[in-house]
Amino acid sequence: MSAIVLLVIGLSAFLTGVLIYSRFIAGKIFKLDPDFVTPAHEFKDGVDYVPTNKHVLFGHHFTSVAGAAPIVGPAIAVIWGWLPAFLWVVLGTVFAGAVHDFSALWISTRHKGRSIGTLTESILGQRARVLFLLIIFFLLLMVNAVFAVIIANLFMANPGAVVPVWGSLVIALIVGFLIYRTGTGILIPSLGALATLYVLIWFGQDMPFTLPDFIGFSPTEAQLAAAGGDAAAAGEAAAADGRRVGWITILFAYTFVASVLPVWLLLQPRDYVNGHQLFVALGIISLGVLVVNPEVVAPTVNTELPADTPGWLPLLFITIACGAISGFHGLVASGTSSKQLGKETDARYVGYGGAIGEGTLAVTSIIACTAGFAIYLSRDVGAAQGLVLWQEHYSSFEAATAGATTAFVNGVGVLAGGIGIPESVAVIFASVVVISFAATTLDTAIRLQRYIISELGVEYNVKAIQNRWVATAIAVISCALLALSADRGAGGMMIWPLFGTTNQLLAGLTLLIVSLFLMRQGRPFWVTMIPMSFLLLMTTWAMVINLDRFFGTNQWLLLVIGAAIFILEIWLLLEGAAAIRRVRAARASGT
Repeated sequence: MSAIVLLVIGLSAFLTGVLIYSRFIAGKIFKLDPDFVTPAHEFKDGVDYVPTNKHVLFGHHFTSVAGAAPIVGPAIAVIWGWLPAFLWVVLGTVFAGAVHDFSALWISTRHKGRSIGTLTESILGQRARVLFLLIIFFLLLMVNAVFAVIIANLFMANPGAVVPVWGSLVIALIVGFLIYRTGTGILIPSLGALATLYVLIWFGQDMPFTLPDFIGFSPTEAQLAAAGGDAAAAGEAAAADGRRVGWITILFAYTFVASVLPVWLLLQPRDYVNGHQLFVALGIISLGVLVVNPEVVAPTVNTELPADTPGWLPLLFITIACGAISGFHGLVASGTSSKQLGKETDARYVGYGGAIGEGTLAVTSIIACTAGFAIYLSRDVGAAQGLVLWQEHYSSFEAATAGATTAFVNGVGVLAGGIGIPESVAVIFASVVVISFAATTLDTAIRLQRYIISELGVEYNVKAIQNRWVATAIAVISCALLALSADRGAGGMMIWPLFGTTNQLLAGLTLLIVSLFLMRQGRPFWVTMIPMSFLLLMTTWAMVINLDRFFGTNQWLLLVIGAAIFILEIWLLLEGAAAIRRVRAARASGT
């Protein structure tokens, strides 16, 4: 199978969704009104509520949702074969994910920019609102913990990416100042910023940065055993643990600052520049596919799964969350994007279009990990060995999870090298892409976590946590503790299955809220009700499987968190069923 075929089919399906399906939803179901006064204008405060150019807002929304997850999820899921992953990404994005993002942005805009958790009260009731906020809190806790671990591991594996990534923050601050304080147009500063970033990437290979061993960990018994009793090798493994903990600490210190700054100063310009970077990355990968024309060596459907790999049904649909449909997107859409939407009609471009962009990234991840990565592995022994070496990399589900970003980065390195970019630069480029988008998700998620904590403070009349500094501190500390709770951060990726399940659960519940609102308005609700029903079935099924596995393997932390989320889910579903009955009764009586 040629990778070009996958690329063409995927892009054609996405284009069809944008031109036809999103137009139908915007005109016939949501009935977008260009004259509607959006919350960005109604509550304009220069900090969170800021009317924003739709292209800049697209950049914020796109890069906030297109973090590491649409790369990592597909990179893991191809262990079941490329076909199940590809079909779920393409069909899930067009008919579920993009509809979810679009609808969450629209319903929040219609409710004064309230987050999906808060507006639950007016649709499901007071009790459901608190339940929803608690589920969101748990999801954001896991998002921030997982992404911090991913970024730390990438910094350690690719020290040449450190200077470009941190340099991009300085660039973003300059762009934000030029656009919002000097009146400079957005095009020239953003293009200049992008060019500067690529200069930093080029020099990054000559300026690798590794954290010093300032956190002194002693080797564990497992590290000594793995090193065969070699104290020096075990000591280096312990030192790596210290560097990982150091990076995680630095990242959360950064997110504390980033999440309390006005959105115009760092969030918007950084995301806008990263949006350009992502488009360039997608262009380079796509061009590399066309030039190299790599063969997809991974099996269409893998019938020889490693022993520790669970069946793909239902776990495929939670392993690939972002990249198909993601509840986190609804938090971004209703938490930050709806507060910056200049016109209601921009919601289609920002919401549906942003999700389509992420789906495209997921398709390129599938290609990089089943075709480009195979070339990377087999370049010294011949292409015929590609499948064998790919199977060695995907020798276990644990290995697939741990090596997901490695497969993508090295695969992109090969594809970019096919169009003349030196592989050392291409690998740093790919690393910067992953880290930059993971970082945008990280600080957006911390900001959203701050909103949730403050809302819970209002709910329970705890004035202290209504303060944005205190709320941010609680968010940062709790997420950092979870990230460091296992194996000095090395085991942070163990949270991934629970993250995927909770993420999809939240997406299903968001679609439930939108469906109820459409029912009340007397509008067609099948566009949200069908994907909602599918998601809730898959996530409930997957949660039961995960809880059983956590219990069997004595993973008590995940078992406790998962059980709490499962109870909240069942409770909320009962609240939703009662609300549907109330709406139907009211419509039947004509009230």
